[in-house]
Amino acid sequence: MNIKILILLSFGHLVTDISQGALPALLPFLKEALGLSYTAAGLVLLMSNLTSSIIQPLFGLISDRQPKPFLIPLGILMAALGISLAGLAPNYPVLLLLVIFCGLGVAAFHPEGFKTAHFFIGRRKASGMSLFAVGGNLGFALGPFTLVFLVTHFHLKGTLFYLIPGLLMVAIVVGFLSTFRYDHPTVEKKAAPQDRRGRSSYSLLTLLILIVTMRSWIQMGLVSYIPFYYINYLKGDPLLAGKMVTTFLVSGTIGTLIGAPLADRWGHKRFLALTMAAVTPLLFLFMNIEGWGVFPVLALTGFVLIATFSVTVVMAQDLLPGRLGVASGLMVGFAIGTGGLGVTLLGTVADTWGVPAALHLLAYMPVVGLILCFFLPSAAFHRPVLRDSP
Repeated sequence: MNIKILILLSFGHLVTDISQGALPALLPFLKEALGLSYTAAGLVLLMSNLTSSIIQPLFGLISDRQPKPFLIPLGILMAALGISLAGLAPNYPVLLLLVIFCGLGVAAFHPEGFKTAHFFIGRRKASGMSLFAVGGNLGFALGPFTLVFLVTHFHLKGTLFYLIPGLLMVAIVVGFLSTFRYDHPTVEKKAAPQDRRGRSSYSLLTLLILIVTMRSWIQMGLVSYIPFYYINYLKGDPLLAGKMVTTFLVSGTIGTLIGAPLADRWGHKRFLALTMAAVTPLLFLFMNIEGWGVFPVLALTGFVLIATFSVTVVMAQDLLPGRLGVASGLMVGFAIGTGGLGVTLLGTVADTWGVPAALHLLAYMPVVGLILCFFLPSAAFHRPVLRDSP
């Protein structure tokens, strides 16, 4: 495990994904400035999700055909430019173009970034990958806070400050990539699965995608509907709802780091199944607890749920060792993006039966994920690592 390189890539991950967290927080300000409808604002988020997440496997396919490490700094630059200029958008069409530009940068960065990180994660795969993955989780969590701070103090032009860390990371990453080669001597090249083994691998990958989609649906559903539940349904303090979402996301970031070593010790499939089994009772406890006790419960829920973020990426890479870019794009982009689209269906449930019904529906989704875990053979994934070799 090369910790220095993984941390460097993680900072690039943070700078890239901060745009994804900042955009939803920016939209209320742009809605007022540009006179947008809620439908128009929703279309902005939809375009962001489609370009930043759903099409990631396409960039992974491009990367696997021929390594393209330049996609890492290019993705950072595009994401930083897109979000920094979005605050200055003079009209709605320009805003959409900037959001698409930013989303394509995010999509270009992730498959190549996870593929590059794979070469430095060492034998404790989930632990190593978590060092890279945590940067994205932290960036997503910091996005709303930094955006509100910048716009509050500098108005919409404050988004230009995102250019500073973006350009700095581009320069640093370009310097690193000038010395990096994909034929690194410590990396064992593996061919893509073929014949019956290949078909089995892709079948298992489909199951894994469904499990990650369930996890993403829960995560995005909580981020979206906790404010609705506490502000619109319970008539609570909006600031309290914001603190709850931040608690959930920051705890998930911590869970990414702490959960990965446990997964390496217990086995990746076992750890994934255990987290799915634990989330349902935590969600029911969250919906039935009152007062400040809701914060530790929500923190534990985020910790457990998001702890498998890097684990599932490594599991996908184990299934497709010769298609690291595609595997990463499917896990981080397609599966998570598809789960995000599922939040739209929650809106239908909330409109028909109320916000509490939507939250209760989320509580049953880990059960589906747990059942799917039983169909994943442990032999196909990384087995427990009890101690390092001398």
